Amino acid sequence: MSKDKDEKSPYGAGFIAACIVVGAVLICGIVIIFAGGDRSAHAIAPAQQPVEAASVQPTDEPASAPASGPAQTSRPERRSGSCGLPAGDQTVPAEAPTADGWDVSRKVVVPRSSTYGPGTTDSDGFRHCFAHSPTGAVYAAYSAIAAIADQSKLVPTVKKLMVPGPATDSLLRQAATGGSSSDASTVQVVGYRVIAAAPDQVTLMLAMPVESVYMSANLTLVWHQGDWRVQPPPPGEAVGAPFSQHRDLSDFVKWSGI
Repeated sequence: MSKDKDEKSPYGAGFIAACIVVGAVLICGIVIIFAGGDRSAHAIAPAQQPVEAASVQPTDEPASAPASGPAQTSRPERRSGSCGLPAGDQTVPAEAPTADGWDVSRKVVVPRSSTYGPGTTDSDGFRHCFAHSPTGAVYAAYSAIAAIADQSKLVPTVKKLMVPGPATDSLLRQAATGGSSSDASTVQVVGYRVIAAAPDQVTLMLAMPVESVYMSANLTLVWHQGDWRVQPPPPGEAVGAPFSQHRDLSDFVKWSGI
């Protein structure tokens, strides 16, 4: 989109980018990628290689020391979540977890587990309280995608979902001046890949079908005050970036309720 269009957006360029992960704006963004003048945008991005856990935005709790890579094992000393869910198995889920069931949350199909969460669903449909484990973070990531799909609830969603700090404050200011929309996306998450895992931080790549290919977005979840929260990007950058296109799900753990 042109600079002029970005500047006229009621949410600002950064906040629209933050919402395009699953909202209707994501579909718009993908259409632009497909139809843009630079045909190189059609190229399929290579899968990201596992990396060390990125630096974490400060929270109100001291984070544990980062691990050396994504293959984490049991850490019995870890705390339970804010809803009392035990931390449980700390192994990174290389296979699809077994869900108790799948629910429709804000038009997005999300998993549910008595072991991993969510432990609580608010009256507005926001799901929270997940287990303090890599699998709990995967469950939380799916619910995070659903949470930001409904742009009519942007302000309360940002408050509940994002790690508090200046970047989240910036998103809130932009959301508060932008009005609301009743639109909610029907884009579904169909697979994930854990890029990095540390005791209090997990970065995932989430795959969503769009047209005949898949679009991936990246989320970093931080353990903050007894639950997984999404680490916001710096102001002006996109939640979910970098985005990539994929021909298939060979680089992902296939997991969906659809």
